[in-house]
Amino acid sequence: MILATQFSVGTMFIDENGATVEVMTVQHHRKSQARAVVRVKLRNIENGAIIETSYRPEDKFKDVMVEKRPKTYVYSDGGMAYFMDDENYEQNGIPLDKIKHEMQFLSENMPVEGLYLSGKFFGIQLPANLVMEVVETVDAVRGDTSSNVTKDAKVNTGLEIKVPLFIKQGDKVRVDTRTTTYVERYNEPKK
Repeated sequence: MILATQFSVGTMFIDENGATVEVMTVQHHRKSQARAVVRVKLRNIENGAIIETSYRPEDKFKDVMVEKRPKTYVYSDGGMAYFMDDENYEQNGIPLDKIKHEMQFLSENMPVEGLYLSGKFFGIQLPANLVMEVVETVDAVRGDTSSNVTKDAKVNTGLEIKVPLFIKQGDKVRVDTRTTTYVERYNEPKK
């Protein structure tokens, strides 16, 4: 059993309706005289629906054991994304509408973690952040130096993000896969 206060991003459990859900965001709230609540954004594993709800801190739920296996993204075709199991080379498909968010980051032959529930392949997990190349952006305007100014940039997978003015086309940047935001400029390690 898991308490609502133990939720973190990525936690999976069976909710009050019997559906298997994954925690996308979690916030603990307590106002002066009011009772504490845990506000969460949940994704239904079966149909991909997003639900926002809140629980009392003492609410208990049945947690779910998820098996992870290394996979490689191969291609997408006809509304399905295909992944090859790195152990037995078997290919499995997932409907694209179930992994819309993750598809923004995928490129061919990219390693990912395959998620299995009761032996059934149901989704993928990306690393917390990925290094991506900026393929399109505008140059900064001289004198435009007020603090925290950003500009639009497109990375190699087609994802559009906001980056600081000093980022140029061809630079590599680290992108947070959970929030789709710029983290830092990536510099190749020196050999």
